Amino acid sequence: MKWKSEITVNCKVPQPLLSQINCQRPPSAAHLKPFDITLSLCPVARPRGLRPGAGRCCCRPPCPQPVPVPSPRFAAAPPGAQAAPQRPSRRLRLPLSAGPAMNPRLRHWREAATLLLPAGTAARPGRSALGPCDYEVLLLQRSSRSGFAPGAHVFPGGVVEAADFSAAWLGLLPASPLCGLGSVKPPPAGSGRAPIFATDRLQLGSPLPGEVAFRICAIRETFEEAGILLLVPGSGPGEGGEARPLPAESLLPAAELGEWRRRVREDAGCFLQLCRHLGCVPNIWALHEWSNWLTPVGRAGPGGRRYDTAFYLCCLDERPPHASEDEREVTACLWSSPPEAIELFKSREILLAPPQFYELCRLCNFSSLHELHKFSSDRALEGCECWMPIMLTASDGLIQLLPGDELYPEDPDYTGETKIVMSTDKKVEDLMKEGSTFHRIVIKNINSLAVYVNIQAKYKHMNPLMINTDYSDYNSRL
Repeated sequence: MKWKSEITVNCKVPQPLLSQINCQRPPSAAHLKPFDITLSLCPVARPRGLRPGAGRCCCRPPCPQPVPVPSPRFAAAPPGAQAAPQRPSRRLRLPLSAGPAMNPRLRHWREAATLLLPAGTAARPGRSALGPCDYEVLLLQRSSRSGFAPGAHVFPGGVVEAADFSAAWLGLLPASPLCGLGSVKPPPAGSGRAPIFATDRLQLGSPLPGEVAFRICAIRETFEEAGILLLVPGSGPGEGGEARPLPAESLLPAAELGEWRRRVREDAGCFLQLCRHLGCVPNIWALHEWSNWLTPVGRAGPGGRRYDTAFYLCCLDERPPHASEDEREVTACLWSSPPEAIELFKSREILLAPPQFYELCRLCNFSSLHELHKFSSDRALEGCECWMPIMLTASDGLIQLLPGDELYPEDPDYTGETKIVMSTDKKVEDLMKEGSTFHRIVIKNINSLAVYVNIQAKYKHMNPLMINTDYSDYNSRL
């Protein structure tokens, strides 16, 4: 039975919007504090926790089993979120990939890494009015049977595996702190390092820093999904400038390389074996930290799948290398300039998820690969903040609110346990006219997205371009 009640809302949202509050919540949600906009709490039961038991890991060598871990009610929340109450410790059954440095306390999402991979091309006129662009970005079409974003074009990447945190990588990589990566600067006052990067992996059982392991994950997934090897010979950083895929003369015969690709897909630990076999290491130094996206509560996949994903950018200094689908998760590979990719999306030739759309709009600031590489290199040690979009349902569409937007809650529901749904009877156009501080993605339908942002980007980053937007003249000044 649904339990309805009016609640008090303490916020800065315009009064006409606040007057339309209609809340639905179960008695179990009575402890909730006021939020910042129209709220509706759905009486659906909270997600089930992990079942008791012990997991097994795919580390090489395997870690001791079983693995007892504490189970906090909430995972580590991004900066600004309240500390979560703790449940008593108990033995859990971990995911099959759980092991050292795989964070077993995460109940509500899994950690992942993805890679924006621009490669140089001859500048040529394109379909977009933005003019020529001398690079293209790799997009992979996910299988229609995929449990997450089926049929969408995404950047290569996937879930981090325990093998990405294996201490055995220290035998291949430089012995210097962070394996030769630079240390990210302290975050601005009042902010904090994104939890995916701030987590102490040593306390979770691995001496390999998260900044290294997530880069290894992104490189491994790029090989699995697209067949592109981003390796460098020896054990040290490559030369400055844009990165290069492994030289053709160092590659194995196609059949043998295909077999390695299959083995790595079946067992992530085989990627380290492949690197040893080739006398190379993943080129982690060419990957620059770019952004960090957390799947919105309302956009979880089957089984409540959500992902805390580290986005990296790696510029290739040559023409796009050959990419091939893996005949499993990926059904097509596409190299496209960012403006052309957006045009393909608008003409319904490809499907993009909001984070990919946002990042492609951000790349549209750069028509030159050299400029993009310089920008990403200059801000490589600035860090980034964790963004979890908050869904606001309007009468004629959806709005994904991002941190800094005037309607973004001060205390977001990161876990989804409270089942908060933000809604209003107003139209998107009315919300845009009434607003003044924007950082949001407007979704009219599956092929109609638009980014609106007029706040100053943090961490010396750059805001996305607002391309062909319906409301770009509504308070769009900084």
